[in-house]
Amino acid sequence: MVVKSIIDFEKSIRDILINIGEDPNREGLLKTPHRVAKAYEFMMQGYKQDPQEILKQAMFETSNDEMVLVRDIEFYSLCEHHLLPFFGKAHVAYIPQGKVVGLSKIPRVVNVFARRLQIQEQLTEQIAEAIMEAINPKGVAVVTQARHMCMEMRGVEKVHSSTLSSALRGEFLKASTRTEFFNLINTPYHKN
Repeated sequence: MVVKSIIDFEKSIRDILINIGEDPNREGLLKTPHRVAKAYEFMMQGYKQDPQEILKQAMFETSNDEMVLVRDIEFYSLCEHHLLPFFGKAHVAYIPQGKVVGLSKIPRVVNVFARRLQIQEQLTEQIAEAIMEAINPKGVAVVTQARHMCMEMRGVEKVHSSTLSSALRGEFLKASTRTEFFNLINTPYHKN
């Protein structure tokens, strides 16, 4: 997060506390503005990160042309409409075209975009586009499934509802590849 002034940010949090009827000088709230500033600095660190740099740090030549899937990548983000959390899992697959990327880089890219103010649909698209741009695969598929606190804590108050969004590119637009991808992400994972 690019904070022009940590002092201004902390003052804004103090103002919020006052506006909701709290006393920012109360013992339990004395350090709250500073803690909130540090929390937002962490949660918004995606603004300081370049997904292309992350992906290009670990690209390798390959003859593999079969699907590579990293599934169940946990993510946490903040809704840009209410500044409330949404969280869930991302499933990311691609079909190499001469290059693969280090497996740990895919969750890192998910985090880059999740650690910005977001909407889930945009998050899903951004992950797919970053991978397409960096490694030029034959295709990319991204599915995210999340719970949104703006729907659970307020508004319609529908606890445990979830939202799915997908972004399919290239070979994943073909029915057979898409079906394989969805079958793989929906197959129960058994730990040994």
